[in-house]
Amino acid sequence: MRITAGTVYALDIPFVEAFRHSAHARRACDSVILRVVDENGFVGFGEGAPRPYVTGETPQSVVEHLVTELWPRLVAADLPDPVAEGLAALDEVIPETALRGVIAPNAARCALELALVDCGLRSRGTSLGALVPPRRQSISYSGVISAAEPELAARRARQMKLIGLEDVKVKVGIGQDLERVRAVREAVGPEVSLRLDANGAWNLDEALAFADAVVVFGIAALEQPLPRHAVGDLSVLRKASGIPLVADESLVTLEDAERLLDADAVDVFNVRISKCGGVHRSTRIACLADEAGVAVQLGSQVGETAVLSSAGRHVAAWTPRLSCAEGSYGALLLAEDVSVDPVHFGHRGRAPLLMGPGLGTEVVEERLRRYAGQVVELGARR
Repeated sequence: MRITAGTVYALDIPFVEAFRHSAHARRACDSVILRVVDENGFVGFGEGAPRPYVTGETPQSVVEHLVTELWPRLVAADLPDPVAEGLAALDEVIPETALRGVIAPNAARCALELALVDCGLRSRGTSLGALVPPRRQSISYSGVISAAEPELAARRARQMKLIGLEDVKVKVGIGQDLERVRAVREAVGPEVSLRLDANGAWNLDEALAFADAVVVFGIAALEQPLPRHAVGDLSVLRKASGIPLVADESLVTLEDAERLLDADAVDVFNVRISKCGGVHRSTRIACLADEAGVAVQLGSQVGETAVLSSAGRHVAAWTPRLSCAEGSYGALLLAEDVSVDPVHFGHRGRAPLLMGPGLGTEVVEERLRRYAGQVVELGARR
């Protein structure tokens, strides 16, 4: 496989409604989309969703990394065919780079990997499902409620219950947490699974006190209660609390996964395709979790487009110990998604497998240009 041209789109797609948690308030999708073209004219799309508080990347740093570092080293090179040689071979040729202030440049890596995989699979008329074979025939997505006022959170919870969602996550760690959790639990009733996510807001004492206070609400899991590097304290909290713990910001790299497992720190890994550096690295982390008896929550970046959502659908269908899946909001959250057909979930959170070539979604390039705050055209190496 040889790539000859590409385009980078730094998006700014407004949300239908702002989304807030302890680390950030978000009002628009700021993903970076990479479009590549191979020597035979086949096209592929990849997406990275940079989060400064997760990997250390920003949309501008992702654009610069793709344009100045990754693209020049791969354009016009002979690249592995993902169908014939597999995802691991393709992962090996993507350069490993270290950036100051960045934990791992995984959003940039993800955008590139997905674009190359999508292009290579389309050239063979093959679906990503052939490389990550599904273990289930549909995916059931959970709902996510931002750190809103308790009354608004309860209203959103009632809407989710009306469409039949069986699993809901609530953002906490920003004030009025107990009131918000109580309001949501009363709105959805006892039969809906309720998870909480603090995005690293607390220290150990605060997390212990919160876990004691919310246990009466029947909490299924508490996600990232402590900052990224507090792995030892996570282990202490896990032993002291009766609530299962989920690692998110603490889980960016394969080395992070090994560190968490060695410390016996959590019950669930939140694997997000962009955060973890693409499909191959996400599946490696999921395999580590499976071997250790740790479940996997297939997470998403708030506001991701159909490109990342499609990749997430495939990985969720493949994941051995899938506890729940998030994302695939599409036009339920975005003013407009970038795909021809919607990828968002339907009644009861259900969504079918994607069977088309590549990632399984058709991107409307005119929408990319319409919502792009920056467009960079990439050509052959000079």
